[in-house]
Amino acid sequence: MSTPATATPQPESGEQAPPDSPLTTKEGWRRYVEHESVPPKLLTAAERAALTGRERARADEVRREYHADLPLVNTPTIRKVISTSRLLIQLNRHQVSARRGVILSGASGTGKTTALTQLGRAHELATRKRHPHDRARLPVIYVTVPPAATPKMLAMEFARFFGLTFPARATHTDVVDAVCATAAHVHVDLVLVDELHNLNLGSRAGAEASDQLKYFAERLPATFAYAGIDIESQGLFAGTRGRQIAGRFVVIPAAPFSYATTADKDAWAGLVGTLESMLRLHEHAPGTLTAMSDYLFHRTGGMIGSLSQLIRGAAVLAIEDGSERISEELLEIVPVDFAAEQSEQLTAPAKATGRRRRAA
Repeated sequence: MSTPATATPQPESGEQAPPDSPLTTKEGWRRYVEHESVPPKLLTAAERAALTGRERARADEVRREYHADLPLVNTPTIRKVISTSRLLIQLNRHQVSARRGVILSGASGTGKTTALTQLGRAHELATRKRHPHDRARLPVIYVTVPPAATPKMLAMEFARFFGLTFPARATHTDVVDAVCATAAHVHVDLVLVDELHNLNLGSRAGAEASDQLKYFAERLPATFAYAGIDIESQGLFAGTRGRQIAGRFVVIPAAPFSYATTADKDAWAGLVGTLESMLRLHEHAPGTLTAMSDYLFHRTGGMIGSLSQLIRGAAVLAIEDGSERISEELLEIVPVDFAAEQSEQLTAPAKATGRRRRAA
């Protein structure tokens, strides 16, 4: 039998991961965990006037990049996923089998991947604090389920995260054994699996891929956290396999924000206000976006992904056009996803002829 390669060591802190490393590789994951978006300093009018044209262009570019990568907001879903999962990690630590896990399920745009990756980041940073000198430790794996996944395709996703390579004659068993040996060597204790809806349990390959995940869960002394679109309706909990999964996993729903009660509206306004507080625009008056909470809700359907895109895009445009503030006119220019557009048509209140404009 061929001997597969083992995982290569993580880069030292001074090394940079290749810019094309995706999150599903250990280099890309490390870059994500270590990245922190630092708010740029807002210059006074006198300080800006003293800048050369090139200096001002560079300062504006820094602010555009910052707003395009605006820091994440700690939503109720993220808090629920992190608190539940970290408790399960502790409870699973000495379990030999039948470890409990988490499934994050909801519609597209409700922040599932964000919550999943934020869980992994929080856990990895906490682990690094406990083991500050162990640079070879990889406590978290992040993989996505490929479309029409087979067991070997799924195993290769795990292997790709570690950077494992195999000869052409390597078998599926070779890949699985190498993944499990490497995961044990680097002390993996949290496995994040995204795009779970790509498992087609109605097909033989999909059912076998589901069994592959279960096998990894038995072999690896780790807590598994899954995320996918409307998992409950995908048949994941049907049949013998489904009953096993249902008995071992906590399901956390990811849903758009509601706007039915005063408490719902206050929670949404608080979210908008938090995002607004992160802006670094010279002429934007605090509270402008919060006052537009109704408009922002109906424009985005209460979906955090759509709201983030809308505000980030408007901030970039405000720097580019020199207005340095976000108005409803500017927000109207920013495209949103089709789901948000459909939601706006269904939920937005009737408007008078000629859309009302509210300048900031």
